[in-house]
Amino acid sequence: MSPETIAAPAAAEEHKSPGTERTQARERAARNRRLLVYSTRVVLFVAVVGLWEVLARTAVIDPFNFSMPSKIWDQIRQWALNGTPQGPLWEQIWYTLYEALLGWVLGVFGGVVLGIALGRIRFLADVVGPYIKVLNALPRIVLAPIFLIWFGLGPASKVASAVVLVFFPVFFNAFQGAREVDRNLVDNSRILGASNRQVTLHVVIPSATSWIFTSLHVSFGFALIGAIVGEYIGATKGLGLLVSASQGTFNAAGVYAAMVILAVVALLAEGLLAFLEKRLFRWKPVESGTAR
Repeated sequence: MSPETIAAPAAAEEHKSPGTERTQARERAARNRRLLVYSTRVVLFVAVVGLWEVLARTAVIDPFNFSMPSKIWDQIRQWALNGTPQGPLWEQIWYTLYEALLGWVLGVFGGVVLGIALGRIRFLADVVGPYIKVLNALPRIVLAPIFLIWFGLGPASKVASAVVLVFFPVFFNAFQGAREVDRNLVDNSRILGASNRQVTLHVVIPSATSWIFTSLHVSFGFALIGAIVGEYIGATKGLGLLVSASQGTFNAAGVYAAMVILAVVALLAEGLLAFLEKRLFRWKPVESGTAR
């Protein structure tokens, strides 16, 4: 083996740039931090669940009212294997998810369209704005019984409840996003001959997308709340009906089990939205100190 061959790896190490070393160090630090965060989350979850189980088994807290994680798990397993009084568990989950998804889509569509329109047309905002503020001030949960009277026990009343809860956060974010568009971009587009429609489609909406996505994370949770509240008041299927039926029979484990299933559905939806946001906004720089 020649001396040149032996010296090649050493020369490569010597020529490794300081910038590359710093980048690798930052990546290692980020991986270590993610591992620490995930490990701490798992430890915290296990500690809370374990403490709950111990306190319930030792009668420090009333197991009849507070139940215990083992009974909640048994209830979920029983529903999954044997079904619920209203039918298979997957059918109840799908029924609630269908109502929430449909209400979410309609609420997001209406909020984005009206928010962009009012953000772009000041006269329309001046006319309609006070009415939207009045409607937003109403406690929208109390509209669920009215929707039940209007639309009956079917999914329409739950979809309507989800729509009114989703619409307003999406609307206000879309409205603010349309108002916060860089005026230089709009002026440059007009100089290049863009029409109002082209400015809205190619400048305003892309600029407001980050504002809109911010509202989507919370709005799906609102859609689930609307569907559950509607089912709790009156329905033939759904997780809200499971909660109501479990409460009526003083089955605390059933109430918590339905809440756990809802939490899992909400977390999966949040993860999907975060993934889509990450894919759509790959051009955005990652802020320093932001946990990923």
